[in-house]
Amino acid sequence: VCFRAMASKTPVGFIGLGNMGNPMAKNLVKHGYPVITYDVFPEACKEFQDLGAQVTDSPADVAERADRIITMLPSSPNAIEAYTGANGILKKVKKGSLLIDSSTIDPAVSKELAKAVEKMGAVFMDAPVSGGVGAARAGNLTFMVGGAEQEFDAAKELLTCMGSNVIYCGEVGTGQAAKICNNMLLAISMIGTAEAMNLGIRLGLDPKLLAKILNMSSGRCWSSDTYNPVPGVMEGVPSANNYQGGFGTTLMAKDLGLAQISATNTKTPVPLGSQAHQIYRMMCAKGYSLKDFSAVFQFLREEEAL
Repeated sequence: VCFRAMASKTPVGFIGLGNMGNPMAKNLVKHGYPVITYDVFPEACKEFQDLGAQVTDSPADVAERADRIITMLPSSPNAIEAYTGANGILKKVKKGSLLIDSSTIDPAVSKELAKAVEKMGAVFMDAPVSGGVGAARAGNLTFMVGGAEQEFDAAKELLTCMGSNVIYCGEVGTGQAAKICNNMLLAISMIGTAEAMNLGIRLGLDPKLLAKILNMSSGRCWSSDTYNPVPGVMEGVPSANNYQGGFGTTLMAKDLGLAQISATNTKTPVPLGSQAHQIYRMMCAKGYSLKDFSAVFQFLREEEAL
């Protein structure tokens, strides 16, 4: 995938080694890049130390040692801290550095970070991802990239080591905009799939048969054919593992909150997005926060008994 990059294997910094960042950074290692890591939880770095990566004590230390850095963080406050905090990237960033943020955060925050980075003579691009943990492990993520078009090829060199689709969206913030729209649709379709599957089961249909019918009919969607929320229908998805792993309910609620803020700012009606946001917030309040977002099926089953 990255043969054109083989000639210049300069170190790449990677900040944020959680469920997504861990396999993404590993794919950079597999492609021969010396990786310099940092995570707020030191134990997350141990695995990379064993792979020969350098481990640092702060984002600033990463910036001191690498002029290409990827960040993969849970939320806007985490990203702001990693870039502009007391030990943030901007404390020691080198002029001309390329900083790529793959977190899913508020587009307005991406724009503010880009301004701060530009003042230091460096380049910032937002490049959130779609595909989940499975795609991260397989190197098949989709990256939605916002930033200066003339810098896109430099970013793509690294991102193609971790993803099969790298799409330029426009100026800084447009990558985040695309990701927020995608995740709002994903949440709505997952709730719809869970509702349809639950109704079918209550009507006496076998869930595997119903899923097969949906997936060859007009109701087919990613939530039904690739990530079905009903236990026992598919292997290798969170619903087959008590909703462990995957994309957490807390993160989905956070992304839907970002969509609500953007909808308010642009005066855009999103009634189903708003309802999805409330459902995922209720799930968090009722003990589902650490479960995969497809646990909405389990949540609905429990709600019907009330």
